[in-house]
Formats: sequence, structure tokens, C-alpha cells
Amino acid sequence: MRALISVSDKTGVVDLAKRLEAKGWDIISTGGTARAIREGGVEVKDVSDITGFPECLDGRVKTLHPLIHGGILNIRGNAAHQEQVKKLGIQNIDLLVINLYPFKNTMLKPGVAFEECIENIDIGGPTMLRSAAKNFNDVTVVVDPDDYEVVIDEIEKDGYTTYETRYRLALKVFQTTSHYDAMIADFLREKVDGDILAQDTITLTYEKAQELRYGENPHQRAAFYRQVTGTKGTLVNAVQLQGKELSYNNINDTNGALEILKEYTDEPTVVAVKHANPCGVASADSISEAYRKAYEADPTSIFGGIVAANREIDAATAEQMVKIFLEVIVAPGFTDEAKEILAAKSNLRLLVLDDILYREPGYEYKKVMGGMLVMESDVELFSKMEVVTDRKPTEKEMEDLLFAWKAVKNTKSNAITLAKDKCMVANGPGQVNRIWPMENCVEHGGENVKGAVLASDAFFPFDDVTKAAAAAGITAIIQPGGSIRDEDSIKVCNENNIAMVFTGMRHFKHS
Repeated sequence: MRALISVSDKTGVVDLAKRLEAKGWDIISTGGTARAIREGGVEVKDVSDITGFPECLDGRVKTLHPLIHGGILNIRGNAAHQEQVKKLGIQNIDLLVINLYPFKNTMLKPGVAFEECIENIDIGGPTMLRSAAKNFNDVTVVVDPDDYEVVIDEIEKDGYTTYETRYRLALKVFQTTSHYDAMIADFLREKVDGDILAQDTITLTYEKAQELRYGENPHQRAAFYRQVTGTKGTLVNAVQLQGKELSYNNINDTNGALEILKEYTDEPTVVAVKHANPCGVASADSISEAYRKAYEADPTSIFGGIVAANREIDAATAEQMVKIFLEVIVAPGFTDEAKEILAAKSNLRLLVLDDILYREPGYEYKKVMGGMLVMESDVELFSKMEVVTDRKPTEKEMEDLLFAWKAVKNTKSNAITLAKDKCMVANGPGQVNRIWPMENCVEHGGENVKGAVLASDAFFPFDDVTKAAAAAGITAIIQPGGSIRDEDSIKVCNENNIAMVFTGMRHFKHS
């Protein structure tokens, strides 16, 4: 029996070779792997001794040879194959142990040269791996050092591996090589223009970051996967300081909080989220004051919610936070005093995320039955700022309108957001018409509605929202405009001295 071993990650490879040699196996290897095995006291033959052809082109060509691939790919039970390999002097390779060149680690190195990345694209490795995986009925193939033990245990016990083990390892090979090739394709595409939507086919690759206890509900299995690149300022880079493991809903809601928070870059801001919708958003001169305002906007809904802050959490803020049940707090940092205060809530998850406000254009993916929807991320705010009423907004109203516009943009449609003094007064998310979220906001906001401003994620098909706004004491409105009945809403605003601004850009958010 013969094994070909050629690995970049040499963890455990010498012990594997020793145990194979003890069972009478011959070892073939290349370059640094052969040297490591010899230094471990195991006899090994170089691939070039088998092929009769030296490694060449700086090692680019060494295993691409019929005497290697014939030994891997021949079907042992096929008489014609066996006649050919005998005639050609091809010997079987029964075990293939390969690690691929570290393309990912190379690609992720700061300032790495393009040429270095290209040189770390493995050719011979994937070719041999795919060959052995295709012929898994006869050949055992190992791409992961974690599988060495099960393979050598079966060989030592029964002389060879089981069909079930070979099948599982072959599957892992094709998963590994497809992941590897997808990383390379992503890397090369980004060097051109990175436009996913210009591609006829899309291959996405993610790596498991975490097993989850369950999904949205306890009867649903779930896991969390991370992108290989482009993760700056995202939840996958957060460091957890304390608390239970993040759940599926924690991750989804915290991601929603981060998406909203990235809209508010200039002032200390706190975003509170419940079921992926903002229930409290506020900006202030300090993060503790921002939290107080966000909490008071909806002290009922924030209970059991997610809080994201764009400034370090200090003791004054932590003293307020510890008074209620929160699931997650994510911020760019926590003072030592704040960490000590929040430690009283041992299950509370504290996440530190550097570059918490970093955002770059990208794509959103939504799986649907039988397919997938792909679109550019919604990183724009407006295409214009047009006052369409007789009265213009005051400077303060304009500040609040922009504040509310950022919040409603990140609220599930149909959505209405009311704000005053850079604080969310009420939020009406996810209704099937536009008047219901308005009515919900008025009911929830109570007396605070009077003097507030209103933001709508899409235009008003009727003048019912403007009439309700006038009755509630709303002073200014921001919305995309574009309805065939815009004049009806403008007329109501003019009759009630309400200023209204059109942005020219809709922000539906359906998922």
C-alpha cells in the first residue's frame, strides 16, 4: 500500500507517516513535507523518483504526471484499467494526504502584493484531491489534519478505511476545493470591478463561525457563518466580553441595530432594537444622555432588547443599563467601571466592535424557494432635498427630519417614524398600509407627538397620513414623494402650516 503526503500545514503529519510505515506502507512526498518526514525518522520517496521527472518551474509542476494521477484514478475492479496500469508501470496510490497552499492567509495579509497571491493558488493539490475524491471507492483522501486519527485508526485496526469514511472524506474534499476556488474567484473579481450583478453565475463561500443552540424558534436548527473578506465593522469581528453565547435572534437583531447605528456618525447615539426594528434611537452630547433619551422613547419595548452605541460605554451609562433586562450591548468599548457595573448581569452579552461605524457598499442576498435575490445594499439617504410646501422647515426641524429619515429607512415597511429633539418619539413598523403605522405612532407617542416631525419610508398614496399628522400636531414631514396624489398631501400641509420635504428616494425594507 502506498500513501502520497504533501501538506502546507504539517500538524501531525510525522506521526501519521510513522504509523503508516509501521503498518508496512510506502510513503511518497514532495519538498518540505518529505524533509519533515525524513527528519522524523521515516523513509520517504520523492515524487520525482516516481515520475522520473524533476520538479520544475519553481515547484509549479511536480505532481502533474500520469504515474501519479494514474495511480490515483485507476479503478481497481476495472480489468481494462488494470491491464493499462500494468502495461504502463503505474503503481497504485491508496491514500492521499494533501493541504492546499494558504491562499486565504496570503490574501488577507495587509499590503500583500497581487503576484504573491497568485503564486499561492494551488494547482497540483486540488487536482490530486479531486482525482482521489472522484475515485473514493478505492482511494482514501484526507484534506484536514483533524481526520488523520480516524484514518490511521481504521488502517491499524482493519488494514484499510471503511467505505463510509472514504465517502465522507471525499465530500469534504469537494467542499474544500469549491470553497478554495470561490475565494480565488472573489479575489480576482474584486480586482476588476467587484460587480456581483454583472455576473451570470454567483458562487458564495462562507466559513462556520459558530454553532447556535437553535434558530428563530427552538425547533429549528441553526448556525452562524462568516464571510472570508469584507468583515470590517461587522458583527463577526466583535469580541464578546461576557454573557451567554449569542443566539440566532441575538445575531439578527444586533446586526439590525448596527445597520441603523452606522447612519449616525456625528454625535453620540444609541440605538435600541426589538425584533429587528428600532424601538428607541437618540443622539445627544453624551452617550449616557443618548441612552436615557432612547430608553424613555419606549421603556416597554426596550426590555429584552438590543442596544448599540457609537461611543464607549461609561459608568454613567452602565448604571442606567443595568436597571433593566437587556440581551446584548454592542459598542466600540467599555470603561473598566462600566464593565464592573454590567458584570452584575452575568447573562448580559457585552460585545466590543472596533470600527463600529465603518460601512462600505456591498450586496444583500435573500434566499427564496428555488432561487436567490441579490441587490445592492441601501447605503444612500436621498437624491434631493426639495421643500414642496409654502413653509420651509426650521433649522431644528430639518435636523429632526434627517434624524427621523435615517431611522425610518431602517424600519420594516410600511413604516412611519416620529422624532423630536433628535430622539425617536414613536415608531410604526411593518404594516400593510400607511395609515396604520401613523395611527400606532400617535397612540404610542401620546403627548410627545405634538411638535414632533414625521418620516415615511415611501410616498403617501392618499392624504390620510397628512390629515392625521395635522390632527396630532406634527410640524414637519419628510417623505420620498412621487405619488400621483402628492398635491393632495401638499394641500393638507399648507392648510395646517406643516413643512414637507421630498427626498426623491424610497427606502422599502421588507426583510
